[in-house]
Amino acid sequence: MQTELQIQTTGAGLYEFTSDVTTFLRQNAVETGVLTLFVRHTSCSLLIQENADPDVQTDLQAYFSRLVPRSDDPSMGYLTHVLEGPDDMPAHIKAAMMPVSLTIPIFSGRLVLGTWQGIYLFEHRDRPHRRSVFAHISP
Repeated sequence: MQTELQIQTTGAGLYEFTSDVTTFLRQNAVETGVLTLFVRHTSCSLLIQENADPDVQTDLQAYFSRLVPRSDDPSMGYLTHVLEGPDDMPAHIKAAMMPVSLTIPIFSGRLVLGTWQGIYLFEHRDRPHRRSVFAHISP
């Protein structure tokens, strides 16, 4: 079973889509298996992360923005790929540092996630995007 999930972003940040994935599982009556998620873009990532305290997402975004600033920051003057805007190459670097695919077990019809875990798309670009995440369930 497979599907393509569309996630609309409004700019840089973390976007939880755990409910989209659980809906996909329920619609297909999946009891056991393995879910693979793959994002089809080079300037965003996928994460399993805390979904209880929004400060976690704020701090993660602040950390990666500090670690990899925009290309118009003086510390990033060595970058050559700058034609698509000052957020583009840093977005590619962040996506190279973080996962673009996730594997999650399914047991008794539910994702085997921890109590406070959610599935997130981490948008690294400043402007809105419609992101495509391919979901595949293996027995």
